[in-house]
Amino acid sequence: MNNNKQAVYKRILLKLSGEALMGKSKFGIDPTVIEYISKEIAAVLSLGVEVGVVIGGGNFFRGKALFSAGLDRITGDNMGTVATIINALAMRDIFERHDISALIMSAIPMSGIVEHYDRRRAIHKLASGNVVIFAAGTGNPLVTTDSALSLRGIEIEADILLKATNVDGIYTADPALDPKAKRYSSLTYKEVLSKELAVMDLAAFSQCRDYNMILRVFNLHKKGALLRIVLGEDEGTLVTKDSQVDNS
Repeated sequence: MNNNKQAVYKRILLKLSGEALMGKSKFGIDPTVIEYISKEIAAVLSLGVEVGVVIGGGNFFRGKALFSAGLDRITGDNMGTVATIINALAMRDIFERHDISALIMSAIPMSGIVEHYDRRRAIHKLASGNVVIFAAGTGNPLVTTDSALSLRGIEIEADILLKATNVDGIYTADPALDPKAKRYSSLTYKEVLSKELAVMDLAAFSQCRDYNMILRVFNLHKKGALLRIVLGEDEGTLVTKDSQVDNS
């Protein structure tokens, strides 16, 4: 690591979907993926950046899918909420094995297993160099963990929200289906809405817009991408209130 490199963000909040933890598996957790993520985060921590993580649970349960299969929607969402805690526990364990101080804060009480979410304590722990893993979404059904990303980001006063995906940004079309699809380097919230681009659920997206949060969508599996982002380099797609780059 070049010690002359300076981070442009002090506090980041990273969203990891449950599916991202599956790796090449069809279900559950691939420990090698969490190992990889821990190394990517360690590189960022070495620059003095404070890191929070919002974790999903889609690798085990998705409330909407369970509802489609005939299960009560609220029950399905509650099952998905518990799945995020399972993922958070696995992530904390791997972090600690790599000497990364980490703690889990859950939106629902689970005494003896994880801490209950406390905004002031979360900010204190982040400032003390701990990775804080936010589990259980917002604690409410009928909303996705995108809403947890926007809400926690606002609460902890994150400098930027990072949504990790399997593609390197936001495209004009699905790049897996359209080889001519173009990646946007940057977009405004207004442009995303007018172009009807699928970035995150509308409630979370609107909250980010209303509170002027900076959002970047990037490829989790691109080695060094997270580090390049905190160093201010062009990686993925940046979404802001005002235009940053001409995409015409």
